[in-house]
Amino acid sequence: MTALGDRLRAIPSWQVTLGIALLALGFLIAAQLAAEGPRVRYTTQERTPLVETVLELQRQQEDLKDRVLDLRAQIQATSQATRGSAVLVRELNDGLARARMAAGLVALTGTGLVYQLEDSADPRPPGEDDGAWRVTARDVRTVVDEIWLAGAEAIAVNGERLTSTSAIVDIGGSVLLNQAYLAPPYQISAIGPRDLYEKLNASQGYLGFLAARLDPAGIRASYGEFDAVEVPAFAGSIGLDHARIEPSATP
Repeated sequence: MTALGDRLRAIPSWQVTLGIALLALGFLIAAQLAAEGPRVRYTTQERTPLVETVLELQRQQEDLKDRVLDLRAQIQATSQATRGSAVLVRELNDGLARARMAAGLVALTGTGLVYQLEDSADPRPPGEDDGAWRVTARDVRTVVDEIWLAGAEAIAVNGERLTSTSAIVDIGGSVLLNQAYLAPPYQISAIGPRDLYEKLNASQGYLGFLAARLDPAGIRASYGEFDAVEVPAFAGSIGLDHARIEPSATP
């Protein structure tokens, strides 16, 4: 034992240190090689499922892109159809509004004049017919026709709107209009251009009416021009008993 101990003590210390270092290095290399095998095997085993997952996700992404493009096309088509429908609805509403206005179903306000006819206040000569001194349906019709010709757009008599089917007739001592009995004085409200009365006063038919009815019989007439004349909507019933659809002339 003494000889072995002497020999060990005779070995230089750097050789001992080098030997320990080489032993430790060999241990580390062996441990790394032992760990490398399972890691390589794990990567190889998991590669195929990962590739398949990636490919599936790519396919899903492409499907979603196609779906998005399809939905965008549908949205664009729907928007265009909606715009077309909106234009059609607006055109129909505009046409309906014009028809309602032409039929007198819409109340209107605008520049125009208010013209009033009153019975004569002059004493009647003995034996003279009282009717010659009263405003008749013919007088009202004459003034209304002349106001239309002067450019009126809407007319009402004592609050009764005139339409294309209105008739002004005598019923006893009153005037019948739109199934409503009107009593004098007869107030004719008309909407039209600012020079409506100027055009009316230049009409030969109107001047002839004045000469025939105002001077001899004393029928009284007055008027006023206003910036806001109100013409109410037609309040009667609308019914056509003898109408039919006219066939279109275009093929």
